[in-house]
Amino acid sequence: MLVFPFFSEAQQVRVLSEGLEFNGDIGTSQRKTILLQNESNQTKTFFLKNLSGNIGSSQDMKICIGEQCFDAKRDLAKIKFTLLPGEVITDLYLDFGMGIAETKGSFDLVFVNQENIRDAFVVEVRYDVANPNASVDDFDYEDLILSDVYPNPSNRVAQLDYKIKNRQVKAKIAINSFIGNPVGEYELDEDRSSLVINVSDFKPGVYFYTLFVDNKNIVTKKLVVKK
Repeated sequence: MLVFPFFSEAQQVRVLSEGLEFNGDIGTSQRKTILLQNESNQTKTFFLKNLSGNIGSSQDMKICIGEQCFDAKRDLAKIKFTLLPGEVITDLYLDFGMGIAETKGSFDLVFVNQENIRDAFVVEVRYDVANPNASVDDFDYEDLILSDVYPNPSNRVAQLDYKIKNRQVKAKIAINSFIGNPVGEYELDEDRSSLVINVSDFKPGVYFYTLFVDNKNIVTKKLVVKK
């Protein structure tokens, strides 16, 4: 996030929240708070003057002030809020609908003082939309077929699809940290076709998952966990 005074004499409003980043799957939505502080000794009213950057036609973005929400693409001038001297605003939110296509991009929200357009600041936003159903590579072993883990990177759940061709074998997935510490083991149920692993409690970083068939190491691949 940036404090962006257009002219040196402009009074600043500081953006306290960290850079807004929306990372999620197609069809989902997220809400993030925009934290602002009026560092001047004047009461100021700001409105959304401009929205620039790359936003897909299927993506839905709203700016909410308290419980009242506005379409950021159509209602620019209606998005207005007042900051008292020294006030920190905590009820300004950005709702972002991920849309229907896998994509990534960024855009800027330019807010200006309705009494002085030289008094302005910019909020920068980035987004990354993933397709959880995107095709993945399959590992075809003589006893089973196993897909790559997806989504990868993951921040909530990681999934592996499989088909056991030989019901006499015992198959499992073992996960280890980057330095080799065991994290978990998961048996592959012959009556199921997928394994879903909750990684929300994993620390961010690189992990390795290994397929074992009858306790024999068959293949090892990488899983990245992020927050």
